[in-house]
Amino acid sequence: MVTKGNVFDPNCPTRVILDRIGDKWTVLAVLLLRDGPLRFTELRDGIGRVAPKVLTQTLRRMERDGLITREVFAEIPPRVVYTLTPLGTSLIAPISVLSDWAENHMPAITTAQTRYDAAV
Repeated sequence: MVTKGNVFDPNCPTRVILDRIGDKWTVLAVLLLRDGPLRFTELRDGIGRVAPKVLTQTLRRMERDGLITREVFAEIPPRVVYTLTPLGTSLIAPISVLSDWAENHMPAITTAQTRYDAAV
């Protein structure tokens, strides 16, 4: 029987999972994939300013973690489509809440950063 993890235990794999779902590229990929399957270039263009190598590494980790599936179609050139799994879909709600919070509080945070930087 698998027990629940403990995020405060430095040896618990929960920390690795938290790092993964807290990674900005993972967050953005989940938000883009919430509306349905996308090709690599659609993800890259939707995220913006992500190196193809970094996006490839992120997608591979997400696939390994069971968050997405990668489907290759035997075409020339090959077509690859990424889709959220049910586990990945379960991240949409919490990530959306954090994304909305960040967007709504961005002005207050940038104001606080400017005030702090001016005082230092």
